[in-house]
Amino acid sequence: QVQLVESGGGLVQPGGSLRLACVAHGIAFKEFHMSWHRQTPGKERELVAVIGRNGGTNYDDSVKGRFTITRVDSTNTVYLQMNSLKSEDTAVYYCNALADSAYWGQGTQVTVSS
Repeated sequence: QVQLVESGGGLVQPGGSLRLACVAHGIAFKEFHMSWHRQTPGKERELVAVIGRNGGTNYDDSVKGRFTITRVDSTNTVYLQMNSLKSEDTAVYYCNALADSAYWGQGTQVTVSS
Protein backbone atom coordinates (compact mmCIF):
# COMPACT_ATOMS: atom_id res chain seq x y z
CA GLN A 1 0.00 0.00 0.00
CA VAL A 2 1.42 3.34 -1.07
CA GLN A 3 1.31 6.10 1.50
CA LEU A 4 2.87 9.55 1.62
CA VAL A 5 2.83 11.04 5.11
CA GLU A 6 3.46 14.76 5.51
CA SER A 7 4.35 16.53 8.73
CA GLY A 8 5.75 19.83 9.95
CA GLY A 9 2.95 22.24 9.19
CA GLY A 10 1.64 24.74 11.70
CA LEU A 11 1.19 28.38 12.59
CA VAL A 12 4.16 30.72 12.14
CA GLN A 13 4.62 34.48 12.15
CA PRO A 14 5.61 36.36 8.99
CA GLY A 15 9.35 36.10 8.48
CA GLY A 16 9.51 32.80 10.30
CA SER A 17 10.52 29.34 9.13
CA LEU A 18 9.06 25.86 8.92
CA ARG A 19 10.36 22.56 7.61
CA LEU A 20 7.93 20.14 6.05
CA ALA A 21 8.73 16.44 5.73
CA CYS A 22 7.12 13.74 3.61
CA VAL A 23 7.89 10.08 4.20
CA ALA A 24 6.97 7.67 1.43
CA HIS A 25 5.90 4.09 2.07
CA GLY A 26 5.33 1.35 -0.49
CA ILE A 27 7.24 2.84 -3.44
CA ALA A 28 10.76 2.57 -4.82
CA PHE A 29 11.47 6.09 -3.63
CA LYS A 30 14.70 6.67 -5.54
CA GLU A 31 12.87 6.04 -8.82
CA PHE A 32 10.37 8.85 -8.21
CA HIS A 33 10.46 12.56 -8.86
CA MET A 34 9.25 14.24 -5.69
CA SER A 35 7.50 17.58 -5.37
CA TRP A 36 5.60 19.87 -3.06
CA HIS A 37 2.40 21.59 -4.08
CA ARG A 38 0.04 23.91 -2.25
CA GLN A 39 -3.61 24.84 -2.42
CA THR A 40 -5.81 27.53 -0.94
CA PRO A 41 -9.62 27.49 -0.89
CA GLY A 42 -11.12 28.26 -4.27
CA LYS A 43 -7.85 27.96 -6.13
CA GLU A 44 -6.17 25.19 -8.06
CA ARG A 45 -3.32 23.24 -6.56
CA GLU A 46 -0.01 24.78 -7.64
CA LEU A 47 3.51 23.42 -7.89
CA VAL A 48 5.91 24.89 -5.34
CA ALA A 49 9.10 22.89 -5.80
CA VAL A 50 10.29 19.69 -7.45
CA ILE A 51 13.36 17.51 -7.02
CA GLY A 52 14.20 14.92 -9.63
CA ARG A 53 15.58 11.44 -9.20
CA ASN A 54 19.05 12.83 -9.86
CA GLY A 55 18.64 15.65 -7.34
CA GLY A 56 17.97 18.46 -9.77
CA THR A 57 15.56 21.07 -8.43
CA ASN A 58 13.13 23.65 -9.73
CA TYR A 59 11.01 26.22 -7.92
CA ASP A 60 8.04 28.43 -8.53
CA ASP A 61 9.16 32.03 -8.88
CA SER A 62 7.17 33.03 -5.79
CA VAL A 63 9.37 30.89 -3.51
CA LYS A 64 12.79 31.09 -5.18
CA GLY A 65 15.45 32.09 -2.69
CA ARG A 66 13.19 31.33 0.28
CA PHE A 67 12.30 27.63 -0.03
CA THR A 68 14.63 24.66 -0.45
CA ILE A 69 13.60 21.15 -1.43
CA THR A 70 15.84 18.21 -0.55
CA ARG A 71 15.54 14.45 -0.51
CA VAL A 72 17.13 11.62 1.47
CA ASP A 73 16.70 8.41 -0.49
CA SER A 74 17.97 6.23 2.36
CA THR A 75 14.97 7.26 4.50
CA ASN A 76 12.41 7.75 1.71
CA THR A 77 11.97 11.36 2.79
CA VAL A 78 11.58 14.65 0.96
CA TYR A 79 11.82 17.95 2.82
CA LEU A 80 10.73 21.51 2.15
CA GLN A 81 12.60 24.12 4.15
CA MET A 82 10.57 27.32 4.11
CA ASN A 83 12.22 30.56 5.25
CA SER A 84 11.10 34.19 5.25
CA LEU A 85 7.50 33.06 5.20
CA LYS A 86 4.81 35.46 4.03
CA SER A 87 1.08 35.53 4.61
CA GLU A 88 0.55 34.51 0.99
CA ASP A 89 2.36 31.23 1.70
CA THR A 90 -0.61 30.17 3.80
CA ALA A 91 -2.03 27.01 2.23
CA VAL A 92 -2.37 23.27 2.56
CA TYR A 93 0.88 21.75 1.35
CA TYR A 94 0.87 18.40 -0.42
CA CYS A 95 3.66 15.98 -1.22
CA ASN A 96 3.64 14.24 -4.61
CA ALA A 97 5.57 11.26 -5.94
CA LEU A 98 5.71 10.83 -9.71
CA ALA A 99 7.04 8.05 -11.90
CA ASP A 100 4.82 5.76 -14.00
CA SER A 101 2.14 6.51 -11.41
CA ALA A 102 1.42 9.54 -9.26
CA TYR A 103 0.71 9.56 -5.56
CA TRP A 104 -0.37 12.30 -3.17
CA GLY A 105 -0.13 12.80 0.55
CA GLN A 106 -3.02 13.95 2.72
CA GLY A 107 -1.69 17.49 3.09
CA THR A 108 -0.45 19.59 5.97
CA GLN A 109 -1.72 23.06 6.85
CA VAL A 110 0.71 25.98 6.90
CA THR A 111 -0.61 29.24 8.30
CA VAL A 112 1.50 32.40 8.26
CA SER A 113 -0.06 35.04 10.47
CA SER A 114 0.79 37.47 13.23
